[in-house]
Formats: sequence, C-alpha cells, structure tokens
Amino acid sequence: MSPLKAFTNGIYKENPIFKLLLGMCPTIAVSLAVSNGIGMGLAATFVLVGSNLIISLLRKFIPSEIRIPCFIVVIATFVTIVDLSMEAYLPQLHQVLGVFVPLIVVNCIILARAEAFASKNGPVASIMDGLGMGLGFTLALVVISLIREPLGTGVIFAAADLGFDGIKLFPAEYAASVVTQPVGGFITLGLLLGLVNLITDKKKDKQG
Repeated sequence: MSPLKAFTNGIYKENPIFKLLLGMCPTIAVSLAVSNGIGMGLAATFVLVGSNLIISLLRKFIPSEIRIPCFIVVIATFVTIVDLSMEAYLPQLHQVLGVFVPLIVVNCIILARAEAFASKNGPVASIMDGLGMGLGFTLALVVISLIREPLGTGVIFAAADLGFDGIKLFPAEYAASVVTQPVGGFITLGLLLGLVNLITDKKKDKQG
C-alpha cells in the first residue's frame, strides 16, 4: 500500500470510530468537550505514529510467538511519554482524561494497527498509517464533542489549561445535561454513524 493511501484510509474509509467502531469506551468518555477530544486524539496519534514506526523497523526481528507482548511494550513506552508530558504541561487536561491516557496501551485502535499494518509494512507507510488513523480518531472525537459540549453545557471551546472559559452560546440552565451523560454519548454517536452510513450509501449509488 502506498503511503498516501495508508494516510487517507484512516481519515474516512477506515476511520477508527465511524467505520471500524474501535475505541468506543474512550470516545464516549472524553468527547464531553472539544479540548478533551483534541487532547486525547493527539495523544493517541503520537502513540500510533511512534509505535507503528518502531514495530515496522523491528518486524523482522520480533518472533511471531511473542509479537503481541512485544507490541504492547513498545506501545507502553510511548504512552508513558505522553502520560508524563501531559501531567507536567497540561495538568488539568490530564486530570480530566484520567485513566484513559494510560489505557491507550490497550486501546484496540493502537494494537490493531500494530498487528494489521505496521508488522507487515515498511516504516514510511506505517508512519502514514499511524498519522492517518490518529487524525481520523481526532477528527471523529472533535465532531462528537462539537455536538455534546454546547448542547450539554451551553459553552463551546472551553480549555481550562489555556485559561479560556469558552464561548457562551446560551445560559447553562437551558442546557440538556443528558447529552453529557453516557446515554447522550451513545445517542450522539449512533446518529453520527447513521449519517456517515447514509453518505457512504449515496456515494455507492452514484458510483453504481
């Protein structure tokens, strides 16, 4: 697969959330604010790119019998870098994301790309695959957050670490707090999945 195709696949055709339905737990948990979505998405992107690169470089030296433990060690190294960096420089975001940052180690998106792509392709294509999947994951989180944050709080683009309280759209008492609950996350995600499938079906009909 060409590096360009590996990159573009993750954005839409194989978007980890809207197409592959991977990483649902952190998706529902952190998509309460756009800043959370961007922070989680970029953290996962860093881990994806770094782990894909190292695994691709070492793919011929890792015995197949122990490849999964080896992949996890590589992934855990990059997750530790992200976790400690966020704790040092973005403490409030780190606190909000909580356990979901260290849990990137076992995120099925990361491990799936290591097993399905990086272990079978060269470093350049693997980097582009990790970048595309990471940005696709980030994009999906931001889209979900753009719906849940304003509807659930009346504010959008709040970023505590940057000292920005966000843009107030309407009084908080008019906000639908259910949107910030897990059930609201599932409903939002389900509606977006339906929209993505509708767009995909229309494209197929035009091509057919």
